[in-house]
Amino acid sequence: MQKVQERLERTAAVLEEAGIPYAIIGGHAVRAWVAQMDEAAVRTTRAVDILLRRSDWPAAVAAMERAGFVFRHAKGIDMFLDGPGAKARDAVHVLFAGEKVRPDDLAPTPDVSEAEDLQQHRILRLDALVRMKLTGFRDKDRMHLRDMIDVELVDESWYGRLPPALAGRLKELIDNPNG
Repeated sequence: MQKVQERLERTAAVLEEAGIPYAIIGGHAVRAWVAQMDEAAVRTTRAVDILLRRSDWPAAVAAMERAGFVFRHAKGIDMFLDGPGAKARDAVHVLFAGEKVRPDDLAPTPDVSEAEDLQQHRILRLDALVRMKLTGFRDKDRMHLRDMIDVELVDESWYGRLPPALAGRLKELIDNPNG
């Protein structure tokens, strides 16, 4: 886990030094928010996921490669491997702001402007992270949402803040937390 944290730290430092707006998303963003409520409820994650604007992509590739990361596009995912011999598991995965991850997604990803400083990083704001997790709604996303529900970051009061389809997904999780 120390290598994963170092990868996260290096990524943030590279992007900040290059002046490239970004947001940490995925499990590390969930971890940062959950830790605000209960450090003991935090899960570890191997993945480092970031959100970038498509217009910043060329500058991000150049900055990350100067820092020793290796760009790779595999299985529809843009990523930066942590060195020439690294595997996709040891990469920084990139999603693009304002774009759908899958064509049938209910909503596009948030913009990087929907981030705030939390635990010394640019972390996607809680409302944007919840929307993203409800849009993806994979097993991993549902687990992350359950973690946020368990520490009372998210509850029934969120229904009115969300588009109806996403509110329905949240209601499903709250009504059936073990399902």
